[in-house]
Amino acid sequence: MLPSGQAAAEAFYRVIDAAYERRSVIVTSNLHPSGFDSIMPKTPATAAVDRLLHHAHIVSTEGSSLRLTQATTGQGVVPLNQPG
Repeated sequence: MLPSGQAAAEAFYRVIDAAYERRSVIVTSNLHPSGFDSIMPKTPATAAVDRLLHHAHIVSTEGSSLRLTQATTGQGVVPLNQPG
C-alpha cells in the first residue's frame, strides 16, 4: 500500500462514514488497522478505523503467498524476452 494524500484519505473516510451503521463494508489489506496512519494522515485514518472496527468481524489469514510461491518456482511466469 502506498501513502495517500489528504484528499484520498478524506474520500476513504467519507465512504466508510456514509456506510457506518447503514451498510456492510469489506476492506482487505495486508496492513493491520493500527498502521493505517502510516499510509494516510492520522485524523482520517483514526476516524475511518474507528468506524470500521466498531461492529467488525475481523478475518485474519496467515500463510505463504500463493503468488510469491508461483513466482519463485517459475510457475505462471513468462519471461518478457520470450517470443509469443
